[in-house]
Amino acid sequence: MAHGDTTGGFEKSAGWLDWYDGPATPAFRLPDGAVDAHCHVFGPGAEFPYAPERKYTPCDASAEQLFALRDHLGFDRNVIVQATCHGADNRALVDALRRSGGRARGVATVRRDVTDEQLAELHEAGVRGVRFNFVKRLVDRVPTDSLEEIVAKIAPLGWHVVIYFEAEDLPELFDFFSSIPTDLVVDHMGRPDVTKDPNGPEFELFLRFMRENPNVWTKVSCPERLSVTGPRALDGEQHAYTDVVPFARRVVEEFPDRVLWGTDWPHPNLKDHMPDDGLLVDYIPQIATTPELQQRLLVDNPHRLYWPEGA
Repeated sequence: MAHGDTTGGFEKSAGWLDWYDGPATPAFRLPDGAVDAHCHVFGPGAEFPYAPERKYTPCDASAEQLFALRDHLGFDRNVIVQATCHGADNRALVDALRRSGGRARGVATVRRDVTDEQLAELHEAGVRGVRFNFVKRLVDRVPTDSLEEIVAKIAPLGWHVVIYFEAEDLPELFDFFSSIPTDLVVDHMGRPDVTKDPNGPEFELFLRFMRENPNVWTKVSCPERLSVTGPRALDGEQHAYTDVVPFARRVVEEFPDRVLWGTDWPHPNLKDHMPDDGLLVDYIPQIATTPELQQRLLVDNPHRLYWPEGA
């Protein structure tokens, strides 16, 4: 399977950007035990078909390709998040977890009719959370009663809930999210509008959400999705996405024990450019500016959430 292929008779979405081939070696040396806490696998379509209800069809991005990137960048472990193009069919995720030799954990997508036996199988494979997508352009909105049913099923396993939403939707979802009893991980800081003031009311609402709910964590990832003015992580740029830095740095410094970071490889649904993952790693010291903050962000926090048993 070559870079950019989509196997299994599937055709890539029009305008699809393939993940960056041949990333740079990062200048920033990751601390020992670092975890890429947000990445995906796509297919391969010939082995793990894409879901009929998907909103996009990607190029394949296999477990072998992900683990090669892990080693190249200097990470020790991965947290693989179920991609929406696979719906609630977690077979590609489970396959990647089992291939990892214990060096990956997973976040699955499940439906309300999931059985305890199915959850036990996912747990054995390395799944430790479930994801709910509230971004309307990507999936149909998940009913809150469905989420509540699933939370009741996963709580005995000690799993957490990952939520993906956009900043404009937080006001209406604030109370509901605050009622979720498990640990809650927010993808990409709730997608703030970085053209606005990082000290303004919109981002302040997100910070208040974290302050009032000590079970809430967030990923300070995906600056390439949030950035408006860049510069992009391409062509050797080691100070990329400076317009996102004030937002992410504020979160890292106020909540150093509840932040995670990940590459988001293979970067689904990017529209204007595909970042060099090596240069994305070089973005990290801009937002976690001391060795202590880097250790918490990249090692201590993801290990505490995904490998609490120390394995």
